[in-house]
Amino acid sequence: MPGRIEDYGIVGDLETAALVGRDGSVDWLCLPRFDSPAAFAGLLGTDGHGHWRIAPAGPPRHCTRRGYTGDTLVLESLWETPGGTVRVLDFMPPRDRAPRLIRIVEGLSGEVPMYSALRLRFNYGRVLPWVRRTGHHRIATAGPDSGWLRVPPGVHTFGTDGATCSEFTVRAGDRVPFVLTWQPSHVRSVQVTDPERALRDTAESWQRWAATCRYEGEWRPDVVRSLITLKALAYRPTGGIVAAPTTSLPEAIGAPRNWDYRFCWLRDSSMTLSALLRGGFHEEAAAWRRWLVRAIAGDPADLQTLYGLAGERRLPESTAPWLPGYEGSGPVRLGNAAVDQFQLDVYGEVADTLYLAQAAGIPMERRVWTLFRTLMDALEQRWREPDEGLWEMRCGRRHFVHSKVMAWVAADRAVRLAEKTGLPAPLARWRTLRDAVHADVCAHGYDADRGVFVQHYGSRELDAATLFIVKTGFLPPDDPRVIRTVDAVRTELDHDGFLRRYSDGGPDSGACEGVSGDGLPGTEGAFLACSFWLADALLATGRHAEARALFARTLALGNDLGLFAEEWDGTAGRQLGNVPQAFTHVALVNSAFDLAAAGADRSAM
Repeated sequence: MPGRIEDYGIVGDLETAALVGRDGSVDWLCLPRFDSPAAFAGLLGTDGHGHWRIAPAGPPRHCTRRGYTGDTLVLESLWETPGGTVRVLDFMPPRDRAPRLIRIVEGLSGEVPMYSALRLRFNYGRVLPWVRRTGHHRIATAGPDSGWLRVPPGVHTFGTDGATCSEFTVRAGDRVPFVLTWQPSHVRSVQVTDPERALRDTAESWQRWAATCRYEGEWRPDVVRSLITLKALAYRPTGGIVAAPTTSLPEAIGAPRNWDYRFCWLRDSSMTLSALLRGGFHEEAAAWRRWLVRAIAGDPADLQTLYGLAGERRLPESTAPWLPGYEGSGPVRLGNAAVDQFQLDVYGEVADTLYLAQAAGIPMERRVWTLFRTLMDALEQRWREPDEGLWEMRCGRRHFVHSKVMAWVAADRAVRLAEKTGLPAPLARWRTLRDAVHADVCAHGYDADRGVFVQHYGSRELDAATLFIVKTGFLPPDDPRVIRTVDAVRTELDHDGFLRRYSDGGPDSGACEGVSGDGLPGTEGAFLACSFWLADALLATGRHAEARALFARTLALGNDLGLFAEEWDGTAGRQLGNVPQAFTHVALVNSAFDLAAAGADRSAM
């Protein structure tokens, strides 16, 4: 069985990513892209669905400790055994042609018998490849895919039980490298890689990038690790950014709340870029903006919620019935039906990111401005429509307050951009739109009896996304309506000291029969990004000590590598959902920056 979600670390090459467990097993890797079929799918089933374990010989056991080498994406796993100590270095060099996963076994003391078991299973664990040997390579081929495993000379390697296995002993000073390369099966040779040089180049590349981070607060190691993680989710060839590198890690164990996050949500990508911009990383913002122009080109009325890595529009959702799912949590989903949803808030996220990019010194190109104006034309026509909202409800459209607030953000940022750049724009119309949306939200999204903003018009239910009312500047933080909403969200959405996304449902929630208010059976854990948002809201409303305390408690939920999934099960004490989750790491970075700025302001008083 795979490990707990928090047992996994990530390594990647800016085009795909592998998840490596504490037991030395790579249980998830899609090749050659984030959204390609997995060659290792053991994470969603068993070892028989594909994995690669390198560890001391004997029954699988967790490493003694692990960590990343400095500010890099090179993962070190250390085993201390009765006979000696051994370290495994896992990394994926930024590719020139083909994706490579390199694993270097290093003897530190004594001597340790080691065992490697590689099971490549293409097409999400469904296809058993044919394996042949040539020179120092074992080549696994099936259909369009081939995996070339380069085995070090002198390492005893053999096939058994559908796996390519190696047995060897490492002593102090030994370094035994394995290189797995993917390439199309019709390619008849492979580029030979120098593992040690690749290690040096990979580490230096990450260290150079991370060294430019401009955050200098007390949580710098956590912020830098989150920014490295966000960078690892960016698809370098196009500039697109995936929400997570995994699919179908459940939001509730045993329930069908399982989604494929290996695509580019406009919302998640925009928020990721905002965090990278705050960290001082402008190149990624420029690349994403170019991706955006390509992805959404055409009729603005056809704006989608999410796209493929290269801007693909067709991402139909299907299931993989041959995979039982993580801890039996089926179905395993491939693709995402949210591609066909209308989510009004994405206009606001795109507008806000373009505004932040301009403020960071990235000039607004005229072609981008022309495209943005067409998006604003579409928003003017559609903002009064109901939508599926930020949380992608599968129980019909509603007038979500967060969606309307983000429509206001789009109009507000459009006005500011036009005023700042002097570019041609229908300013009077945009100002009218901004005022109209604001008035509509205050009239229909506010429950005067309770004195709070609610999830959607006509509801009494709460939603953590209403915290964006203060985060976006929709209302000032000292507005009594804001303070009451923050307090109500904090109290009523509490889940073991953290925050759920929204109420479970009720007579006014608009819920489907037999399911919660989001149209799905079962319940879920605390949504980690929401707890960081609450820390931001507490900070904005003057409760600095409480904000710091909540931030610190939420930060402590990360695993030993500083990685976060989507949710937290307080009862079981474990992470839930796809991992690593961009949404969570973005919220962490933004909270840390806000707390650092508030601390600087207070010390200057």
